Amino acid sequence: MENNEMIEKLIEKTGVSYEEAKAVLEEKNYDILDAVLELERQGKTDAPKDGSYTAGASQDMENVRKFEVAQKQYEEDCKKNNFKEGCKNLADFLRAMFRKSLEIDFNISKDNKKVASVPLLVLILLLIGFFWVTVPLIIVGLFFGITYNFTGIDKVVVDVNEVCDKASQTAENIKNEFKKEEEKK
Repeated sequence: MENNEMIEKLIEKTGVSYEEAKAVLEEKNYDILDAVLELERQGKTDAPKDGSYTAGASQDMENVRKFEVAQKQYEEDCKKNNFKEGCKNLADFLRAMFRKSLEIDFNISKDNKKVASVPLLVLILLLIGFFWVTVPLIIVGLFFGITYNFTGIDKVVVDVNEVCDKASQTAENIKNEFKKEEEKK
């Protein structure tokens, strides 16, 4: 709203002269509400009978305020829901991984005979708790002809078994090369 329109609106609402309206608006940096309150304080206008002032844009401003409050509430709800949803998704993921770790077995074989079979969860716990013991034992086992594989329900098991077979073959190749070097001496 332009300054002249504000002056006219103030005159319309309060009944003061053009000069008085202009002066008080300039004093209050063209804030109509502050200007009306100042005129009321000076006794140049009476307070409204119903206890409120309205302007043409007041309903729009009220709607803007309501929208801002609703937007802040929505943003807060989204933050809460995103955190809750994230925690729920993480819990669901961990539950699914726990179930899968019990469905997949880690098998230890010697000369194509199964020596032991434990759930993947046991292997994971051994790796977490006793990494520096478990990994060397698995590697040393490869050199003594022990093979490892996984059995379960997923295609991933097949891919992991290929890696285990390659590791066993690599250990066997290293062992054979070492034997050849010993025979040459």
